[in-house]
Amino acid sequence: MNLHGKDIKIFTANSNPKVAAEIAQQLGLPMGESEVVTFSDGEISVSIKESIRGSDVFVVQSLSSPVNDNLMELLIMIDAFKRASAGRITAVIPYMGYARQDRKAKARDPISAKLVADLITVAGADRVLSMDLHCPQIQGFFNIPVDHLLGVPILAPYFVEKFKDNLEDCMVVSPDLGSVTRARNFANRLGVPFAIVDKRRQRANVCEVMNIIGDVKDKKVVLVDDMIDTAGTLCNAAKAIIEIGGAKEVYACATHGVLSGPAIERIQNSPIKELVLLDTIALPEEKKLDKITVLPVAPVFAQAIQRIYDDKPVSPLFNN
Repeated sequence: MNLHGKDIKIFTANSNPKVAAEIAQQLGLPMGESEVVTFSDGEISVSIKESIRGSDVFVVQSLSSPVNDNLMELLIMIDAFKRASAGRITAVIPYMGYARQDRKAKARDPISAKLVADLITVAGADRVLSMDLHCPQIQGFFNIPVDHLLGVPILAPYFVEKFKDNLEDCMVVSPDLGSVTRARNFANRLGVPFAIVDKRRQRANVCEVMNIIGDVKDKKVVLVDDMIDTAGTLCNAAKAIIEIGGAKEVYACATHGVLSGPAIERIQNSPIKELVLLDTIALPEEKKLDKITVLPVAPVFAQAIQRIYDDKPVSPLFNN
């Protein structure tokens, strides 16, 4: 039984049009014609300039900064598609904003990730396609199907190729306890051991490195995380790996480069030789450094979209 529309149409709002265009190119499709503008009072207006009746519509929008504007653009576009009789609407969200607010850390805290999931569902999305949710359990916040892609199958081959002549000198390190599973999977793909940086966070965006669990002496270390925000955790871990662990070189990679606040300055002044990110979040010119490498996610998202349209499983993409 086919549950998709009559054809695929790719649309984008304003957060990451480059990725949307690359996805459409990978699929051999033109970009859908639409316009998303902001009035002088801050209200957002959406115009869909072609028929989508009965189509399988995919709207690409990362919920990155300015996260609230980008969220409203996505919600209004979904509503427009629903009212224009789209056959099925998939919200393609390479980076899911608010994903870190997934539980009550203290009394009277909101669970904002659940609220965002409800908003997307109520707006009219039939399914969600995202990558490296901060907590995979967020899939359960949605009452619609969620296809959760992983960044590791894109990042790992880059380092396999980079260190192919001396993989035995490499080691993967998790910058904190929360990324242990991700680091272990990454290490398995490279066929190298992994270690853990144990830290204690005293307050938000400030952390203290305590010790290193594992022997990284004279190793080329790859730090693996899902996102880099202010880069405090990453840069402190890199410093500890060199000064305490005695590593030879430190590299780092992450799926989402949020890079807010002092992140760029910290990365520039850190011992990290190269930071590899995916383009789930558009990297503005002022944040581009020589030591930052950006890999494309469009090929993986394009394959996932084609599989969703063809009613085929998305899971084979995890094993690329």
